[in-house]
Amino acid sequence: MMLAYRLVRLIETHSDALAAGLLQKVRNSPLLLDYQNVPADELKQRVYEIYRHLGDWLLSKREDDIERRYREIGARRAAQHVPLSQLNWTIVLTKENLWEYLKKEAVMDRPTEVFGELEMLQMLDQFFDRAIYYGAVGYEQYTAAQHAAEVVSHS
Repeated sequence: MMLAYRLVRLIETHSDALAAGLLQKVRNSPLLLDYQNVPADELKQRVYEIYRHLGDWLLSKREDDIERRYREIGARRAAQHVPLSQLNWTIVLTKENLWEYLKKEAVMDRPTEVFGELEMLQMLDQFFDRAIYYGAVGYEQYTAAQHAAEVVSHS
């Protein structure tokens, strides 16, 4: 577990660089063209927030916080006309960006730390899996509410 804490601190300490790298990937990806609908400052803040507070979400294991946050993000992206596939791909890119960083920066002192690293990887996977799910839930709730409002207005 000690390695998990060290890796979390490494991520949080370098959250600015991680966020900048991810922003560049999002803005340059041909798969994420509709992210142009998201104001640059908003996207930068959300990306930074993920990396800066990842430790809180991982180590405290408060799923309700992840649920609330990603439902909000999903609804916001739906309101900005960002397709669900692009929301999900951005979350995947967030995870991949983090893996790339950890592969470059994280050095284990002892072979026994492999177990700590595996535990950390499992926690990260669980976090991003939940982010994708709850982002989709928020997105779907927003679009269902919009559809219902359109039906009522046309009645």
